[in-house]
Amino acid sequence: MRFSWLTWLPLLAACNSTPSAMHEGTVSRITDQTGHDSSALPTPDTSRSKAVSAVSDTLRVARQQHNFSNPEGPPDTFQLVFRGPSILEGTGELTITSASGQVIFREMLTEPNLEASLVYEMKTPTASRAEREAFVLRRIDRFFLPSQFHTPAIDKKAAFPATVENLDRASWIDLRQRPDAIRFEYLKGKEDRHRIAWSPLKKEVVRVQ
Repeated sequence: MRFSWLTWLPLLAACNSTPSAMHEGTVSRITDQTGHDSSALPTPDTSRSKAVSAVSDTLRVARQQHNFSNPEGPPDTFQLVFRGPSILEGTGELTITSASGQVIFREMLTEPNLEASLVYEMKTPTASRAEREAFVLRRIDRFFLPSQFHTPAIDKKAAFPATVENLDRASWIDLRQRPDAIRFEYLKGKEDRHRIAWSPLKKEVVRVQ
């Protein structure tokens, strides 16, 4: 069977076509003017990445476990966390946390609250910054001494302290009748001594004196 040369022309044209020519329209849509593939993700720029600071403002932590809300245990966790830009510019957070993880007491103590009683130890009219800082740190470290926990919380012969604000007489009388109730004492300021206990009647911490 004989073929004319005209029959082979379409076949020869197809064979001479290159893949780039056949897909030229597609290639032009995914390359930019420089010929780079614009569909690919750009290389991450790490030159401007900021380092994560691990510096904390916590300056001192005192922690102690002691029976309090439950005289028979397990013990509660007493904690004083002092934070701030410096020892003489910080604030302390006093918390008592039950064994179940519930914070049952919280109070903020300023730096002056912790430093005020320094006047009773000063041998000169003024104290240096180093002496003041050392005193505040010592107060924090000694905040939960065993001598600050007392049983019973209230002596049976004690009279109701009417001068203590927000003191509930009923809960105070109930605590006075509990020989195993525990009292915690701490000094706030120069002479303001706080005495607190857990009230089973109110299910909260109360100031007893």
